[in-house]
Amino acid sequence: MTQHHPFAVNPREDWLASSSRLPGKAHDHWYRQGRPALLPTGVIFDAVRMPAVLVHAAVGSAEPDSVAGELSKILKGPVIAETGWYYALVPPRTTETWRSPLAVVRGRGAWLTVPRVDHTKPRHSGCHWSVPVEQVGKLCDPAGAAELLQVGRERLEDSER
Repeated sequence: MTQHHPFAVNPREDWLASSSRLPGKAHDHWYRQGRPALLPTGVIFDAVRMPAVLVHAAVGSAEPDSVAGELSKILKGPVIAETGWYYALVPPRTTETWRSPLAVVRGRGAWLTVPRVDHTKPRHSGCHWSVPVEQVGKLCDPAGAAELLQVGRERLEDSER
């Protein structure tokens, strides 16, 4: 039986917090301390660390709402943004099959700074959801992330010619 923290407001946050052996700590960070939680990857999700410069080149914009809309269409899952980087949440064990040299996947043994699910604007604590968690267990397609990065690289190379 899943225990819910007294500050938990929805199942999406319970799901994210469940990646930790101490899920209550995530809720404490989000609600009592007003800051993101540091959660382990490789349990319920891995995270593709994508350079913002490649993401912006791929989607043709650096404007947060435009980027969010395009990432939602392309990756079909949650994405965290922080200065210089985007993190696509992908299925666990993606580290075992990832082949793109354009990004690193954080899996088992790594950690990720995860904002509250309602923190969807850049003003929130340095990291926010570019594409929020829409439903429990719904993650990005790793192949879509690899393709996005390749498109970004090609567009950057074309612009340098």
